[in-house]
Amino acid sequence: MRFWRTKNKMACLALAAAAGLSATTAAQAADWCKGGVWADVMIGSYHIDPDPDEHFRQFNPGLGVECWLNNEWALTAGGFRNSLSRPSWYGGGVWSPDFTHWGFVRLSVIGGIISGYNYGNWGLGHDHTIGPVVAPILMFEYKRVGANVILIPPIPSDNLPFTLGFQLKVKF
Repeated sequence: MRFWRTKNKMACLALAAAAGLSATTAAQAADWCKGGVWADVMIGSYHIDPDPDEHFRQFNPGLGVECWLNNEWALTAGGFRNSLSRPSWYGGGVWSPDFTHWGFVRLSVIGGIISGYNYGNWGLGHDHTIGPVVAPILMFEYKRVGANVILIPPIPSDNLPFTLGFQLKVKF
């Protein structure tokens, strides 16, 4: 039951954030998100060479949003159920320089913070579960639909190996 309540809270908060963003006047949204607004759906992950004693969730439901300030920079935020069955929240910036765009594919990098993992001495908060993240993203976009493949670096203090995260997205 506890998972269900947390999952509902994540969904409600993500929907409230999306509703708040869509409730913004067209002029304000046009000023901030000139490059477009994408809604992301986190669907799953793949753990690269995990410790056989560790058991990670491969299905990681969640929602997020990307606000592209122009063609190279975006702000992003969202939440999902992580591979350790904990709620995770993230926020940060995405950089996707023009020279890394090839038709429907672009190479980007995200930098920011994420919660829900044991960061040990690197972590923030009373239980050290908020920490920095820098990760490359391979983005696929065709008209108003796309997908993100994120290479999440390992978190040794939580025995988490390199992980591929998979998102589907739609542009509004």
